[in-house]
Amino acid sequence: MAEQKATPQTKQQLPNAVAALVLGILSVLLGCLFIGLILGIIGLVISSKDKKMYDKNPQAYEGYGSLNAGRILSIIGTVLGGLSVLYYVIVVLIVGGTALTFLKHLDF
Repeated sequence: MAEQKATPQTKQQLPNAVAALVLGILSVLLGCLFIGLILGIIGLVISSKDKKMYDKNPQAYEGYGSLNAGRILSIIGTVLGGLSVLYYVIVVLIVGGTALTFLKHLDF
C-alpha cells in the first residue's frame, strides 16, 4: 500500500511585516517628537504595500498579525506626531505673539 505524503504548502512571510511593526512601535515611542510622525508615515506606506499583497492571495502569506499590529501602531504614532507638531506650532504662535506685544510696548 503506497501512502501519499501530504506536503504542506509553505507560506511565505510578508516581506515588510517586521519592518512595519518596528516602525509602528518606534513611531508611538517617539510620537512626541517630529520623527514619530515621519516613522508613522513610512510604516503606513510599507504596511499598505504588504496589505495589498496579502489581500490578493491570503493563503500564500503569513505574518498578517504583525503587519496589522504595525499598521495600527503606525496610525497611532502618526496621530501622536501630528498632534505634537500642532502643539509646537501653537506654542510658537503664542510665544511669538506675546513677544511682539511686549516689544511693541517698549520704547526704542
